[in-house]
Amino acid sequence: MTDIPFNIVGFDLDGTLIDTSGDLAAAVNYAIGTIDRPPFPVAAIHPFVGKGAKVMLERALDASGGCDEALLAHLLPILLDYYEQNLAIHSRPYPGLIAAMDALTARGVRLAICTNKAERFTIPLMHQLGLSDRFAAIIGGDTVGVAKPDPAPIRAMIDRAGGGRTIFIGDTINDIAGAKNAGIANVAVGFGFLDGPVENLKADAIIHHFDELVPLLENWPR
Repeated sequence: MTDIPFNIVGFDLDGTLIDTSGDLAAAVNYAIGTIDRPPFPVAAIHPFVGKGAKVMLERALDASGGCDEALLAHLLPILLDYYEQNLAIHSRPYPGLIAAMDALTARGVRLAICTNKAERFTIPLMHQLGLSDRFAAIIGGDTVGVAKPDPAPIRAMIDRAGGGRTIFIGDTINDIAGAKNAGIANVAVGFGFLDGPVENLKADAIIHHFDELVPLLENWPR
């Protein structure tokens, strides 16, 4: 069995660990439906995600007829309240994730999460999916007061997970830039909430399915 040269494998959440697009789309569509805007198909939500709920809603409003600060301020709490009550209706781990996590854990690798999703959603979502106990640390977008691409939350993730050589896996520029700013290796996933070609993220490596993760790490330069 080939050794893996990392102590910690860190993950982004939305679009990396979990396909949350169905529940995020439902929350967006509920919020904009209160002002009689038409709903978006789930796939159309993907480019809106990655920089927090406010930006997601702002992008949806811009794309459906326009947005101003007053409208955004009115609809954001409606979206958040709906989402908080419907976190895991459609959200599921990406294919191959559980097997990859099992393989990494069996090798003694610690798993961790650093997401820009607020703790009020992140912690309950992971509990509802039955995945919380698999992670040595879970850092939300409000855990340390700043979010990715600032390196502070990734550094907090590493510290709380026990320290050591770390690689971070994500699907947006915030993830890859955050890892680079923290001085750690990084991998982009080609199946997440991308707003352009995955190659544009300029990650150290790319995977298109979690079946590729363990072999990639086994062959990572020592």
